[in-house]
Amino acid sequence: MSENKLIAFIYNSQVPETKLKSEEIIRSLGLEKNSWLSSAGNLSDNTDKLNSTYLVVVVGGDGTILRSVRVISPFELPVVGIKMGKVGFMAELSPEEAVSSLPKYINYESSPNNGIRTERRMMIQADVIPTKGGTPRLSIHALNDITVGSRKVSRLVELEASVNHVHLTNYRADAVIVSTATGSTGYALSAGGPIVFPEAQMMILQPVAAHTGLRDALVLDPTSTVSLEASESYLASISADGFVDSEVQPGEKVIVTRSPYDARFLRSEKPDFFYTALNMRLGLAYRSQRPPEGPLE
Repeated sequence: MSENKLIAFIYNSQVPETKLKSEEIIRSLGLEKNSWLSSAGNLSDNTDKLNSTYLVVVVGGDGTILRSVRVISPFELPVVGIKMGKVGFMAELSPEEAVSSLPKYINYESSPNNGIRTERRMMIQADVIPTKGGTPRLSIHALNDITVGSRKVSRLVELEASVNHVHLTNYRADAVIVSTATGSTGYALSAGGPIVFPEAQMMILQPVAAHTGLRDALVLDPTSTVSLEASESYLASISADGFVDSEVQPGEKVIVTRSPYDARFLRSEKPDFFYTALNMRLGLAYRSQRPPEGPLE
C-alpha cells in the first residue's frame, strides 16, 4: 500500500447493498484508517480527498463506474470495479471474491510483478458553444458517449454534423451519439453500432432512428473534431454517459473531441478477456448452447 495514501470506496446510493458491501470490505481488510467512503453522487464534493488517494474501488454497476470516472479522471487514479449491477462490463471482481482478491490490487504499486496491469480507456470531451461563438458555456467529459437528442419524448431533433470542419450530413433523428470504443457496447450498440475492442483509440458517430441523413455508424480517427449544431426549429439536450447535463439552445454547437483525460482500470486478465466477457455479459454464445433440432415429423 502506498505510504500516506488512501483508498476511496465509492458506492451507489440507490442500492443500499453496495454501501454495506463497501463497509464489509473495509472491515475485513482492516482499512478503516487507510480509506474513505462516498456515494458516486457525492463524489464531486470530496475532490480534496482525491489528492491523497492512490486507488478507487467502485462497488456497483457500470453506471456507478461511469459516474465516478467523470470525477476522478483528472486525478489519474486507477479504478477497481466490484460488480453489483446488471451488466458489469467494466467491473473486475465479483462481490464474493472481493475480500480475497482485492489485496493484490491494493498492493499493485509495491508488487509490479503480481500480474496486475493498468488498462487505459480513451475519453471524449464535449464543449457547448453559444450561438454567437466564444468561450464554451459548458465542458463535459465522458467515458462511454456524448448524446445530443430531443428534449421531448417521441420528437425528432435536427442536427447539422461536421467532421474536422467539413460538412458531413444533416441528421433528423431521435438523437446522435458520439461514442468511444468503451461506449460501443452501450447506447451506441442498441442503436445498431459496431462492437469495438475497448482499448482501441477511436470515436464512433452513430444516429439513433435516423429519418434523414447518414443512417450508418461512422468510425473516426481519435483526433477528429465532431460538430453538431442544433436547428432553430428543434429543442435539444446533451448528456454524457447517460446523465442529462444541459439543454442545447437553437443555434448552439456541440463540439466533441478527445478528452485530455483517460480512464484507468486495474486488470488481472489479459486484454483478450474482452471476448469472453462479451459471451458472459451479452449472451452472444446462446446459439451454440441451444440443443440441435431434431428431424421434422
